[in-house]
Amino acid sequence: MRAAAARYGTAGSLVLTALVVAPAGSASGAAHPSAEDRGSLVAAARAEAAGIHWGACPEAEDMPPSLRCGTVRVPLDYARPRGKQIGLTVSRTRATRKSGDRAVARQGSLVYNPGGPGASGMHFPVIGVMPEWKRIAAAYDLVGYAPRGVGRSAPLSCRDPKRLTKAPTSAPSHPDLTYKKERVAKAKAYARGCAARNPDVRHYTSLNNARDLDVLRAALGEKKLTFMGASYGTYFGALYATLFPSHVRRMVFDSAVNPAPSQIWYGNNLDQSAAFERRWADFRAWVAKHDKVYRLGGTPDAVMRSYEKASDRLSRKPAGGKVGPGELQSAFLQAGYYDDYWPTRAQALSQYLKGNAKPLIEQAAPEPRGAAEAENGNSVYTAVECNDAPWPTDFETWDRDNSLLARSAPFETWENAWMNLPCAYWSAPRQQPLDVRADGAELAPTLILAAERDAATPYEGALELNRRLGGSALVTERDAGSHGIGGAANTCVNGHLEAYLLKGRVPARGTSCAPHREPEPQSGERAARRPVVRAL
Repeated sequence: MRAAAARYGTAGSLVLTALVVAPAGSASGAAHPSAEDRGSLVAAARAEAAGIHWGACPEAEDMPPSLRCGTVRVPLDYARPRGKQIGLTVSRTRATRKSGDRAVARQGSLVYNPGGPGASGMHFPVIGVMPEWKRIAAAYDLVGYAPRGVGRSAPLSCRDPKRLTKAPTSAPSHPDLTYKKERVAKAKAYARGCAARNPDVRHYTSLNNARDLDVLRAALGEKKLTFMGASYGTYFGALYATLFPSHVRRMVFDSAVNPAPSQIWYGNNLDQSAAFERRWADFRAWVAKHDKVYRLGGTPDAVMRSYEKASDRLSRKPAGGKVGPGELQSAFLQAGYYDDYWPTRAQALSQYLKGNAKPLIEQAAPEPRGAAEAENGNSVYTAVECNDAPWPTDFETWDRDNSLLARSAPFETWENAWMNLPCAYWSAPRQQPLDVRADGAELAPTLILAAERDAATPYEGALELNRRLGGSALVTERDAGSHGIGGAANTCVNGHLEAYLLKGRVPARGTSCAPHREPEPQSGERAARRPVVRAL
């Protein structure tokens, strides 16, 4: 799925080989465990004995001194647990509970993954200083890590990062045949590059991410895992709950991916593109409501005309030589993830149409300093999603499905398709997705958080996960669409999150929260003084 990382972290022919996956619970005692099951047991036992040697974080991680870092060794291939090992980087802050404080019970480690695939959670422990997280941080050691392929954890790279910062680019919502041929050629080249630069790429999968998570649990000295995953983190968290149900203590799924095997991943991406159109309409309606501030139009259609006017102007003369229609679309896609982007994006568009391109350039131009990290994230994203499941191997299918969808959802459809098209030409073996299921007899109660209008992980995914995990409880933020809602702006959601993580209390069926407040509009000068800053 073409997705931004969640807010607590630092977007030829096929060989369709179905890999045998373990039945539910097999890693904890099936009658006929697979080689991967046996390998998981070996790796976890080894990690439990070795533990983690915590020390100062390497300068390359750019961490605050309060964090401690270490490494966990996991098998590259779980079918060969004594073969090649790779190191996963891990970060931690200790629970802030003071000795003798009876009001706060120490609860062990809380491991977090921000999604992706391709996002790092290494900076997650810093979140403990925020008011929304202080009670949780008092009870838990906060643990972040970089999954396999990410950052310094056996990193993947599919092409020269410098190519990512080439700008300006176009982003036609209804591409012609010539443009499509160009993108097909680029997708084939990218797939070839991934295979050539990463001979072990077939081992970068969601199932291995779930197995790695169990090894991390063992290395932390935890008999059972307390885990919070956002976005893609909910998917391999669900795989973990299926493979290792008896190892789960508490598990939070924040903004859930639809885990139905038929949706992984081609179907989920089509649904995501449709959902972004709805969220794009929400943003335009908000801008129209504040037309006195932005002067972009008093209706959503009028705001759309202002956006199209800017895109057309940028196609003829890119802002600062770096921001064309492609960069504009990418910047405004972020407004579909988090509504706290709305004021700055609206202000930048307003200023640009008035002749001041500086805010737009600041928000939309490629950042060369972040190119290596972005390229790494893209590489991991592609490898994991392409390896996880069969994809259509003929462009005719992609062309038919995305052309049809683009009639009603033009904003994101084709850009999402181009992001994923290398999977049509992927040469590594493909897995058949695991059928995520667990009953309440072996799996502890879990908590699902979802915003009703989330675009990156549409709400239907949360409902599907709720049906598949016995004993799970779903909390819905009504009429809201931010992606990753736990520990964010909604006090009602945060109350349920705290009650679950601190007390093990799950809400009643059908629990919902009113939406968090919409952002306030900002004039040009005020917005310039208050830029949106993300930890990622």
